[in-house]
Amino acid sequence: MADDAASDPVPGTVHLVDLLGTMRAQHAGGEQRDIVLVPAPSADPDDPLNWSPGRKALSTACMCVYTLMVGIASAAIYSVLEPISEETGLTLDDLNQGTGYMFLFFGWGCLVWQPIALQYGKRPVYLLSILATMATQVWAPYTKTNGEWIASKIVQGFVGAPIESLCEISVTDIYFTHERGRYLGLYALLLAGSNFFAPVIAGFINDAMGWEWVLYWCAIFCGIGFVFLFLFMEETNFVRQPTIGTTSSSPGTTTPVQPFPSDPEKGSPLEAAPTNPSIPSPTPKRKTYLDKLKLFQTSDLRKPNHLLGMTTRPLIFLTFPVILYAGFSYGSNLVWFNVLNATSSLILGGTYSFRPSMVGLSYLSPLLGVALSSAYTGLFGDWWILRCARRNAGIAEPEHRLYLFLPSLFLIPAGLILWGVGAAQHVHWSGPIVAMGIIAATNTIGLQVSIAYCVDAYRKMSGEAVVTVILVRNTMSFAIGYGITPWVRGMGLRGAFVSAACVGLVQVATVGGMVRWGKGLRRRSMHRYSKYVEEMESSGMVH
Repeated sequence: MADDAASDPVPGTVHLVDLLGTMRAQHAGGEQRDIVLVPAPSADPDDPLNWSPGRKALSTACMCVYTLMVGIASAAIYSVLEPISEETGLTLDDLNQGTGYMFLFFGWGCLVWQPIALQYGKRPVYLLSILATMATQVWAPYTKTNGEWIASKIVQGFVGAPIESLCEISVTDIYFTHERGRYLGLYALLLAGSNFFAPVIAGFINDAMGWEWVLYWCAIFCGIGFVFLFLFMEETNFVRQPTIGTTSSSPGTTTPVQPFPSDPEKGSPLEAAPTNPSIPSPTPKRKTYLDKLKLFQTSDLRKPNHLLGMTTRPLIFLTFPVILYAGFSYGSNLVWFNVLNATSSLILGGTYSFRPSMVGLSYLSPLLGVALSSAYTGLFGDWWILRCARRNAGIAEPEHRLYLFLPSLFLIPAGLILWGVGAAQHVHWSGPIVAMGIIAATNTIGLQVSIAYCVDAYRKMSGEAVVTVILVRNTMSFAIGYGITPWVRGMGLRGAFVSAACVGLVQVATVGGMVRWGKGLRRRSMHRYSKYVEEMESSGMVH
């Protein structure tokens, strides 16, 4: 595989580990000094890749606060669907359909917010999103008809859409390839964890104050988050200058043109950080705290407007098989999370007669599953990628990360059968509780690995490619949210979840095909990838 990697320029194939210590490239320090820094940082002290560990940690904390607050608001009602239905007259089918529309617009809203964030800045988009989400939580308790409920969920999904695609890019803005796994794992923990933590507190709030206060407390959380982000969130957009080209000395090798090495994803076989990155002249002055509080940065306002291209390219990227598969992989794991949430009140509240507070408390099991799988895909995942690279002559392939799906081959069918068939057979309540943790763990694996695979494969256009992934994922989520209640009622719990387990097994088994043919698909996309990267670089949209 290493020889193959050295003979052709393949998007996503990177020389991540300098085994011989001979590469003229920037390296990590300390015990990781053999690791090549990908992407290459510039000489600007305000380049997010050059930020101090404390500055990066604060930026990551802000991303986590946003994800937690908006995530809680999106899922708090799952343990109180029965009380909402009884008091408003809306059926469970109506409520679940509203949730389906919310997820649909969580995806398609990215076509609007992601271009605005990349064009004008991520900070103002985060602030507007969390503030608007707060407003939707104040509005929702006053919805009394199905139309009003669906409208409130559509608006909530649209304004909360940045949680789906922008946070991943915020991670890639400030961390190198060998670090991304753990921080994407942290994002997965907060995104999935917030969705499972919210019902825990919602059940108790409902019992003590009524279901309306579940939503009011979500608004309060969003308000607290807004203040925190306004005071501490820093803009991570940074316009990178394209590196100089290469000359080829012999077939299969590339010689850098001095003073800058080649841009490996555009012309040379391997992606390595340049020894002498482009240095701005004059050297920019460090930002002050007040500079960081500005809603818009001067560099973003001076960029040519390319909103139309950024809105249409994610649709074009559906024709890249690797990106399409990443969306399918993410979506097919998420649907089981939606199935779990849509049937939790039915199974726990109906079959096992749990009060809303106990339905909410049962979500501690998914929280544990999310925490374990986040550590697995993050900490173990980064170690696994480096191990694979060292065994592959220092070359890292995006497909190496797909091996992390192996546990899901067993966990998805087992979790679904224990949840649905177990409830149909009236097994002890601990069975479905354990199943919730298993399903949550597989959902988090699918989230982190799918996004990381897309970003690793097409790093330079990942800001827009991630939108494509979310479009596929949330369209699938909408479909299952719209049909889950009739499906369970039509087939019964036993039949529905036996079929779900079979579908889940087939779905996760498709990863074998991508491990086998993924690199060939990336190679065939090389020229189209280079074309779109050049378009994005010329407009300053490669971050």
